Amino acid sequence: MELHPYLHKVQFYETDGMSIVHHGNHILWMEEARSDFLDQLGWGYEKAVEAGIDFAVYSVSCAYKSMTRYGETVAITVKVNKLQLTKLELGYRMVDSVTGQLRAEGTSVHFFYDRAKGRPVSLKKALPEVYTLLEAFVET
Repeated sequence: MELHPYLHKVQFYETDGMSIVHHGNHILWMEEARSDFLDQLGWGYEKAVEAGIDFAVYSVSCAYKSMTRYGETVAITVKVNKLQLTKLELGYRMVDSVTGQLRAEGTSVHFFYDRAKGRPVSLKKALPEVYTLLEAFVET
């Protein structure tokens, strides 16, 4: 299955007085790209929530490599860095969609949480089809 980068056009409200994107927006874009990634896999986040499983954020980080400005479009690729029974680490690469210049790189770590039980859960047991989908995208 071929996945496409998530495209985000920078909006004016995401910038500071110099038309440069405020650093906090990159984290929001990572969330948008993560949702798009799951949609492309055919298992959107809403389906997991309906099944009673959350992909709770454990940690997030972002390294800024170059400035992103108003009007630019950023292409964000998502990859599965690590997959464990109860935890998932995703990697993000944000580049200018025209020039390919690297803008930022990030990671997010999630644990699978059973809403009904109120505790972490093995995704392989709770949603084996989702675990299998994600497993196919683990970077080695």
